[in-house]
Formats: sequence, structure tokens, C-alpha cells
Amino acid sequence: MSVTLPEAGPAPVTSAEVFGPALAGAEAFAALLAGPGVERGLLGPREAPRLWDRHLLNCAGVCELVEDGQVVLDLGSGAGLPGLVLALLRPEVQVVLVEPLQRRATFLTEAVEQLGLRNALVRRARAEELHGTVEVDVVVARAVAPLDRLATWAMPLLRPGGRLLAMKGEQAATELAAARPVLHRFGAAESGVVEAGSEQLGTWSRVVVVHRGLTQLATPTRAAKATPKPGGTNATSKRKNRR
Repeated sequence: MSVTLPEAGPAPVTSAEVFGPALAGAEAFAALLAGPGVERGLLGPREAPRLWDRHLLNCAGVCELVEDGQVVLDLGSGAGLPGLVLALLRPEVQVVLVEPLQRRATFLTEAVEQLGLRNALVRRARAEELHGTVEVDVVVARAVAPLDRLATWAMPLLRPGGRLLAMKGEQAATELAAARPVLHRFGAAESGVVEAGSEQLGTWSRVVVVHRGLTQLATPTRAAKATPKPGGTNATSKRKNRR
């Protein structure tokens, strides 16, 4: 018996202004999310009709907080939100999609290949496995964990002066206040809640921004900066998932 998968809803009129020349890639990504993404359980079937408003456009707003030439690590990338949206919109940014679960990492690898993204690669790993070996300019996370727990995973992945961008909801300020002791312990110099994107375009989001101080944290081995090169091979680690 065949099962009819839901289809992504039509792209809103504002999507052409938001994605510009990357619109075709965004439409292809939406089709992947509504098809294989739902089929493999990365998204629920009810998400398909609202992929644009709830996911693609929502993730587009955070892109304005990233600078060209930076290396961005999407922690707990899942279905590629916001990492793949960032890679589509910002070809001058290098994106590392970190995901511990095999089926999600496989989907991400296939999506990177099918979308022809030469500025993205996939690492199948837990954040803790990368501590001391990877150091990036920005760590971005969406719906991964409460901020205090997220900080323990993300802050050691940042270079001195790097930033954590945590997409949060209405309780962002409350989460930030509760997490400040943990942030301080992991070298945060300053932090705050900012609004990114545009309500008119549907890209508005609330983001907790945490700046890591310039002091090098002690690690077992000196961290080497992750610098995926344009045109590099998309690789998925063969480590067994221990989560």
C-alpha cells in the first residue's frame, strides 16, 4: 500500500525577496524536507504545509548576524535548520552541519549533495567529541536544548572572540538570566537577546547572542580551526552513535 506524502506549501510572495537568486535552492530544500524529511521522521507531516513560514523564512533572519568569510557550526543540525538555509543564502560563509544521529546525518549529506552546496559539509558527531579539535567563528543552534546545557556543548567550540547564536522563543531573556553562571564559567564576555530579520518579510526571530572572551580556555589539546574549503568533500564520520 503506497503512502502519499504531504507536499510543501507554496512559497510566500516574500520568499523571492528574502532568498533572491537562492530561491530555486530553497524550493528544492523545501521539497526535500516535505518528502524524505517527513518520510524519515525528521519533521512531522503537519509541518509540510507550513515549511516556509515556520522553518525556512524563520531561519533566514539569523543569517544577517553572520559575516562573510566566517566558519559557522550548526549544532544539532537535524533537518538542516538553520544550517542549510544559511549555506543557501550566504555562499561566502562556510557551514559545518554537526549531527550525532545517523539517519539525520545521512539526510544532511544527501541534501548538501543534491542542493549543490560547495560551502557546507556534514560531521556526524556529538559536540563533546569535537571539543579541543574544532574551533569556529560562530555556533548557531535552533531548538536543541535549554541555554545552560547548550552552552556546555557550544562554548568550547568557539574561538576566542567567537559567538553563540541561539534561536529562542518568548522565554529567551529568562533562559539567558538562568544560564549566566554557566556562560561565565565557559568564558562568556557578554551576552544579550537581539531581534533578527523582519516581521514584514516573515523572517523575524529572537536570538540569544553570547560572545566568548578573548582568553584561550584550557583544553586537552590545542584547538585547530575548522576551515572547510569551497568544493571540499562532504564527509560523514563513521563513528557509532553513542547518544
